[in-house]
Amino acid sequence: MASTGLKMQKSTKRKDSESSEKFNALKSKKPKLASSTPDKKSHTIQNQKPEQPKFGKPKSFGDKDKSVTLSKKERRVQAKELTEARKKRRKPHYTLEQELASLWEKMRRRDIGKEDRSKLISEAIQKMKGKIPEIAVSHLSSRVLQTCVKYCSQAEKEAVFKELQPHFLNLATNTYAVHLLKKMLDGASKQQLTDYISSLRRHVAPLLRHMVGSIVVEYAYNLGTAAQKQELLGELYSPELQLFKGLTSATEKRVVDIIAKRGLQKGTVVRHMTGIIQPILEKGIVDHSIIHKLLIEYLTIADKTSAAFVIQQLTGPLLLRMVHTRDGSRLAMLCIKHGSAKERKKIIKAMKDHVAKMASDQFGSMVLACIFSIVDDTKLVTKMIVRELEATLKDLVMEKNGRRPLLQLLHPNYSRYFSHDDLASLDLSVPSLCLMDKSETSSETKDSDGKESGEELKDEQEDTVTENTDIEEKVTVAASKKDPLLRRQELLVNSGLAERLIDVCMENAEEFLKSNVGKEVMYEVAMGGADGILCPSMSEKLRELYEAIASVAAMPKTQEPEKKSEHILEDFHSSRTIRRLVLDCPAFASILYKKALSGNCRLWAQGHCSKIISAFLETEDLQVREMAKEELQVLVNEGALKIPETKKSE
Repeated sequence: MASTGLKMQKSTKRKDSESSEKFNALKSKKPKLASSTPDKKSHTIQNQKPEQPKFGKPKSFGDKDKSVTLSKKERRVQAKELTEARKKRRKPHYTLEQELASLWEKMRRRDIGKEDRSKLISEAIQKMKGKIPEIAVSHLSSRVLQTCVKYCSQAEKEAVFKELQPHFLNLATNTYAVHLLKKMLDGASKQQLTDYISSLRRHVAPLLRHMVGSIVVEYAYNLGTAAQKQELLGELYSPELQLFKGLTSATEKRVVDIIAKRGLQKGTVVRHMTGIIQPILEKGIVDHSIIHKLLIEYLTIADKTSAAFVIQQLTGPLLLRMVHTRDGSRLAMLCIKHGSAKERKKIIKAMKDHVAKMASDQFGSMVLACIFSIVDDTKLVTKMIVRELEATLKDLVMEKNGRRPLLQLLHPNYSRYFSHDDLASLDLSVPSLCLMDKSETSSETKDSDGKESGEELKDEQEDTVTENTDIEEKVTVAASKKDPLLRRQELLVNSGLAERLIDVCMENAEEFLKSNVGKEVMYEVAMGGADGILCPSMSEKLRELYEAIASVAAMPKTQEPEKKSEHILEDFHSSRTIRRLVLDCPAFASILYKKALSGNCRLWAQGHCSKIISAFLETEDLQVREMAKEELQVLVNEGALKIPETKKSE
């Protein structure tokens, strides 16, 4: 037992001595710096990511055994060659496309001569011969073909047309080929245009539902004659007109006339048109005039449910894309007239930041005029439309179209400022919805016999869009409840538009009066608008306007022939406008005479200004006539001032 104990003590002592020696040896070693490289043979620490393998330069292509590396330039060259080889395998006409691109860079230059360009075009067409349909759908080569069609001879254009003719329908739906077709239609002969429109037969409706195909149909529709337009539209009206050629003519422009003459069933026509219109509206393809015409014709025969559904679908931003055409603006007016208060609000809000552009458009300006005539929510109209018009009042007054909304507020539906077609557009209504409105109003009052008072009116109502030729007789539609005069008062006076308009007229009095366009707005503002809407509250501002005009008229007459601008009393347009104001506005006539003409009538008794002087003797206002009679009668007796014979007899 004792011996074993001694052995255990010796072993423990030996272990302690060995551990202490190891500790001292480690202590004597210097610690390694953090920047020193780790030992390659040491084990990796846990959770430490192993180093990424490093690859050397790739071996040369096609050489698997040799380990020869290539330079960067050599690798780029070989990659380019590989790409070219792949393109040649993928594109059958790749080499031809490269040759055509090279020719295109030469032929499209502006400094090239006609003969040199003709040679290049002939060479390009010769290379493309037999492959034109495939080239037409190429992103690059289709541009070459467009340039060739633009500058080539008529014989070469005919050859290209014949090669493409069997493929027109496929090309019409291609993103790149559509531009080529438009270019060909621009320079097409009458026969070529006829052949192209004939190729669209029985495919007009499917193409109109296609985003690209609809562009080609619209282009052909705008270039076609009246008969060709009716041929394209006829396919959208009825299956019979689609199957049998020659059933439509230029004399039958409306779908109701075609139904009556051809004996078609109205229900079948409505169902056919509904099936075409619904997908078009769902896809939002509403920018084309042929679609606008289709929708207008559809509303003439649709029942009240279908018509209300179409108006509801058009309400909002879609409608804003349609106001640039005649039929599109009429659709917008119908939506405003028959839409609910919520739908009108949606339409007006969609016009935000687009009002100035609409006002300068021929048809868009009539939509704004319609809003001023119908919408009762004057606060919304003031906020969304009037405020934008105020920012560009001077430009609007000097524009032929931009002045229309202003004139509609100053003098509504005046035939001097609005054409017969414009007034007819404002009076349009949808028959089914118009009848519905009339039935709602007539149902409240019945005769003693139990018959509705509006029953006879319903029987006489035509199944067409109502378009009155007489301005006085308007269609009664439950479109607005507010008094028209009160609506004008709120939009023109209460909104501050009238005050701003008078200020602009004072600042630009001479320019507006000398303008053939601006003089009409100037006259209406100076007259205080129809029914004297500006006179009660703006009498002081109007007097300031009269003073501003008289100040310009009081400027001395220039004898310098070099001066281009004529005096306001001698200018053709301004002299006639001032004459009208003298005859119609006694307050203006008194200020003008006292400030500008008194004692100087002899100087202005010749030329255009003599018409202004004689107006003081022709006016019906006794006070104005007596004020100027003493000075002017002397000129009349001397023969210096001539009065028209009709006025002399009076």
